[in-house]
Amino acid sequence: MRLIVGISGASGVAYGIRLLRALRTLEVESHLVMSRAAELTLAHETDLTAQEVKALAMVNYPPGDLAAPLASGSFQTMGMVVAPCSIRSMSEIATGVTSTLLTRAADVCLKERRRLVLMVRETPLHLGHLRTMTQLAEFGAIIAPAMPALYPRPESIEDIIDHGVGRLLDLFGLDSGLAHRWREGHAEGPRVRRLKPAGKAEG
Repeated sequence: MRLIVGISGASGVAYGIRLLRALRTLEVESHLVMSRAAELTLAHETDLTAQEVKALAMVNYPPGDLAAPLASGSFQTMGMVVAPCSIRSMSEIATGVTSTLLTRAADVCLKERRRLVLMVRETPLHLGHLRTMTQLAEFGAIIAPAMPALYPRPESIEDIIDHGVGRLLDLFGLDSGLAHRWREGHAEGPRVRRLKPAGKAEG
């Protein structure tokens, strides 16, 4: 099994890194394309080097290598996840005017009717962003923004990232054990801690 992983320059590179580690555990062949902007974000958000991240993948490619196997539909894969996916990358994929291997590989997944999952990272979203997401959904892509689930009661950023990555892998039928299953293992579901209305005094 092969899965393409794209890491773009949006905030949230930890999602892509965790995804690569999970794929190693699952023994899925990972093919990584990390944009140059992602390497800059990596330096701001982690203590890892670009080479250390690339070493987590089975195969990695320079973003400018448009002659790489990923640029052809004849290269068989399960599909692709872009995590995180910047608005620029999303927009290129939507138009089909792709300037890097990352966006070209995503375009190939669309034309070959393979699963393409975009973990879009931006807020707030203007109408142009929303229309682009709608267009991609109409093309067959899955828009899966980085939305933290609070019902598992995460105790750390790592818990939030693990759950998000687990849900991404679910979309490919891969059970990583990272996602918390709603109501599974709880006869009445997880307890919900109710928050007090803002400004309401205790007593």
